[in-house]
Amino acid sequence: MVFAHFSGQLVGRSEEIGRLGELTGCARDGRGGALVVRGEAGIGKSALLEHFGRTASGFRTVRASGSEYEKELPFAGLHQLCVPLLSYLDELPDPHREVLRNAFGLVGGAPEVFHIGLAVLELLCRAARARPLLCLVDDAQWLDTASSRVLVFVARRLACEPVAMVFAARPDDAAEGLGELPGLPLRGLSDGDARTLLAARSHAPLDDEVRQRLLAEARGNPLALLELPGAGGYAPPDTSPVPTRIERSFRDRLTGLPDEARLLLTVASADPTGDPGLLWPAARRLGLDPTAAGAAATATGLVEFSTRIRFCHPLARSAVYQAAEEGARRAAHRVLAEVTDPVADPDRRAWHRAQAGAGPDEEVAVELERCALRARSRGGVAAAAAFLERAAALSLDPVGRTDRTLTAARAHLDAGLTDTAARLLGAVGTTALDEHRLAQADLLRGRIAFVRHNDGDGPEFMLRAARRLAVSDPVRSRAYFMDALEMSLVVGRTAGVMDMVLAAARSTPPVSRPPDVLDALALLDAEGHGVAVPLLRKVLDGEDVPLWERRPALAVMLAGELWDPDAHMAITQWLTRAGRASGSPLVLRLTLAQTACWAALSGDVAQAVEAIAEEEAIGDAVGGPPVTYHRLKLAALRGRRREALELFESVDAAATERGNGQLLAITHWAASVVHNGLGDYPAALAAARQATAPGDLFLAGLALPELVEAAVRCGERDTATTALAALTERTDAAGTVTGLGIAAAARALVTGVEDHYREAVEHLEKSPLVPYRARAHLLYGEWLRREGRRRDCRLQLRTAHELLSRAGAEGFARRAEDGLRATGEKAPGRSGHSYDRLTEQELYIARLVATGATSKEVAARLFLSPRTIDSHLRNTFRKLGITSRRQLRDHPGIGL
Repeated sequence: MVFAHFSGQLVGRSEEIGRLGELTGCARDGRGGALVVRGEAGIGKSALLEHFGRTASGFRTVRASGSEYEKELPFAGLHQLCVPLLSYLDELPDPHREVLRNAFGLVGGAPEVFHIGLAVLELLCRAARARPLLCLVDDAQWLDTASSRVLVFVARRLACEPVAMVFAARPDDAAEGLGELPGLPLRGLSDGDARTLLAARSHAPLDDEVRQRLLAEARGNPLALLELPGAGGYAPPDTSPVPTRIERSFRDRLTGLPDEARLLLTVASADPTGDPGLLWPAARRLGLDPTAAGAAATATGLVEFSTRIRFCHPLARSAVYQAAEEGARRAAHRVLAEVTDPVADPDRRAWHRAQAGAGPDEEVAVELERCALRARSRGGVAAAAAFLERAAALSLDPVGRTDRTLTAARAHLDAGLTDTAARLLGAVGTTALDEHRLAQADLLRGRIAFVRHNDGDGPEFMLRAARRLAVSDPVRSRAYFMDALEMSLVVGRTAGVMDMVLAAARSTPPVSRPPDVLDALALLDAEGHGVAVPLLRKVLDGEDVPLWERRPALAVMLAGELWDPDAHMAITQWLTRAGRASGSPLVLRLTLAQTACWAALSGDVAQAVEAIAEEEAIGDAVGGPPVTYHRLKLAALRGRRREALELFESVDAAATERGNGQLLAITHWAASVVHNGLGDYPAALAAARQATAPGDLFLAGLALPELVEAAVRCGERDTATTALAALTERTDAAGTVTGLGIAAAARALVTGVEDHYREAVEHLEKSPLVPYRARAHLLYGEWLRREGRRRDCRLQLRTAHELLSRAGAEGFARRAEDGLRATGEKAPGRSGHSYDRLTEQELYIARLVATGATSKEVAARLFLSPRTIDSHLRNTFRKLGITSRRQLRDHPGIGL
């Protein structure tokens, strides 16, 4: 390794050394963390890490390094880091131990990345018990995706651990997730430091003009200052990037090297492991003399042959590999494949075999498919996609190549690599494909378009896939139509999709089959709720299994259209069971978001906050996009003006940018609820109009009561009457007590008839939606007060205030309080809830601990360490004025 040091110290890096010293100082006190050292090639990142590893007093140091040629091997980088710590494996809880054994290919299974991350976190914490632990990860931009995700997961959870983690990465080519971690930019040396380094490393005096040119061309890059003087001092000025010139300098060292030495260097550069047990047997298979070839290669200064084969810099490895002729590279990979153990390391062997071929090779393609299966089973989705892509390229049979390409595209899409998936689909083309394969390709193109911003072709691609199979496979064709609807709901881009799907489904040849959700929606579109509701309910309940077990997003929409909170609750309960059983982060997040929505609609703020905290913990763990619609529904319930408006503004901007019309409609509905609660009826009217304008199923119906109330308060009776008619048409057909009660309350606002208020209260007494029940009492009480019936109105307003306060609906509770005050009665004080003093995460932890859960159990749910859970508990105890876990069980709002 080339170091930019002088007299045992790094030149010009005192500030950076100080930052790293602060990191280890905190870790020594149990307050660990992570830093990413960023800078161009040759700027001194590796030297800084090496210096830091040697001088971090009292720390045990473990290292890993990404490799440009090993990015396709899942968990290769993680394995490097953890190998020195595997003696602690038996100390881990059984689930963590098995997860790590699986990730490293020792046993079978399919753990999620965040489970692996939690197991690695526990392993590092165990290793750090005796003395603090320092993890150094060089060339992090070349980490395989699985390793990068796990290490970033761990790095973000070290705040209460005696562990420090330092990554080194190039600035514009960082591995997945590294951008989320604190950065330490490494810039070029100052002119004075550059002169010091150049003078210290030059073996002969330099002409002033030459020195000035070298300093100018190196631009403070330490490796350039060390390498460029050897390239000749009187060449014309070079304006190419510094790393390119450094790599060229390394290549120049190969000039005049014996063929055997060059070939040995090529083999060494083709093996990222640096294992002499592979290099020397491979060299002998090529007929090389290890002693002579090794001596000549060592003399270049590019490589060191020791217990590990080590290039002086990653650019040196790259320069050697790129300078080799294609035949030499293939030969190097061929012999490395031959000496790699097919049992202990089948993936690396297959990778070498793939690089050794000059053309298609079906045997290697099949082996790569097996590698993909192993990678996927270990959580390496991106690695599986890369193996499949290479397998497709090596396929002899055109049909097999198409199938493998489609599978590779699907795998890349699952890994979140939409651009790569799109590129592969472009290579498939459309010629010589049967309808089934064309349909598969269109379905994938549709999925890609749906998740891309500002790409409106998703529905059309998915509908084209469905139409292709309408005659040959009508069952799958119908499924594809429903997939288009489900996908639009999941990503929140429903605008116009329903009409497109129904029109396309009607145009397909009729087939004898039981009615499905498409038939129900077509009937609703053509005949309205009065005719369609029986079929909507039938397809929601299903004949064999309910709709939500196959298409939960569609089921939630239909349950809302039927004004059926019991069905919504059943869907949420099923999702909870399915999500916990599957362990899938996507299903778990959908589950928890629906749990939070249900809790908000039913008036349980604590449960909503708890579900949101867990959902966000999973989102943070897997790095998924933020989910916000459950937060909007909670904001609508609570009615906190400033907090709600800030959320609405941020979500509105993001939804507009992404073309997410569904999320915009939810935002407008939530705003209409908040403004009605606060008595700002013009703002509520504007928001309700925007929410109902798209005509989205469920959302439009849910916003109609808000539109009626706001329009009545603003004196727009025609608007209120029209909205009431639309609402009544829906709720009368559905026939649920919830729908009938909400419609009765809206009707009372329009008519001013007392029996309508009483009808609303009576119906909603049987509804689980407490906020709507409370609002019926509030509206009735306000009407009674305007009628001058002070005693009667107080009873209704007290009931409303009690229900709304208990539900945490602060805006509407304040309206009830104002109404009581207007009658001369002081409203009961609203006692502060525990969730008002705690963060969402603290409340979630407290409620779990109140059920008897241990810190380890809570840590597993939130993907944190037990020590971090204990830190949160200490904060909770302080805020609540208690001293023990037992007291949590009896604390209002915490104990269950």
